[in-house]
Amino acid sequence: MIVWTTANQKGGVGKTTTCVSLAGWLAKDGKRVLLLDTDPHASLTNYFDYDSDELPHTLFDVFLNPNLSTQELLQIILPTKYENISIMPGSIALATLDRTLGEQDGVGLILKNALERLQDYYDIVLIDCPPVLGVMMVNALASSTQILVPTQTEFLALKGLERMMKTFEILHTTVDKPFKYIIIPTMYDKRTKASILSLQSIREHYKDQVWKNYIPIDTKFRDSSHKHVPPAYLIPDSRGTHAYYILLQDLLKEEGKLNEK
Repeated sequence: MIVWTTANQKGGVGKTTTCVSLAGWLAKDGKRVLLLDTDPHASLTNYFDYDSDELPHTLFDVFLNPNLSTQELLQIILPTKYENISIMPGSIALATLDRTLGEQDGVGLILKNALERLQDYYDIVLIDCPPVLGVMMVNALASSTQILVPTQTEFLALKGLERMMKTFEILHTTVDKPFKYIIIPTMYDKRTKASILSLQSIREHYKDQVWKNYIPIDTKFRDSSHKHVPPAYLIPDSRGTHAYYILLQDLLKEEGKLNEK
């Protein structure tokens, strides 16, 4: 089972948009997709018309009881309006986990262990991360086969990217696994000098770790968000949605290379 985590220690860079966009294309291709909302703000959950405050079960239950059976885990997962897309919803209660679980042994692998019990039910898992280093981000990163790092092409976003790279260095020794990641330039506006220079700076500094293309700024993403419809279903021909389709093809090719090794 493929597990991709979208992570960046800066908000507003396109993490949720990346999850939803890739999920839409994957589902249209017949892949069984599970979305995991690890952000206490539950933006991904709300995108699919669920109010996390009214749900009887959320991802929080997995951390309350790490020994849930496969059937119990499946009961937390909710269907969406779109065939092949399911979601394990987030909730504000996730924000309490750093205080209650932060020092316990094995806390960073709770999500990874849970996903192993679900591997026969889904082809690919997409995890939406909070922009804060804590229990949820550590779990999401430890679970992933690859980390997607959306980075807005403007200079303030570069600081968040630097923090993310330092996080990988720190957690590499804690989790005892190398993190495979790809930086995805987002919200690129070729009309502005700031975007052009920011993209140039990202490519010069991070070289082969940066995706060869970029996600252009596309106001139509707002329409998808407003209507709670994945872009691949509402605006499949928009330039931003098409860029995510190209990204998906590149990611799947890379996964194929990894599986051959």
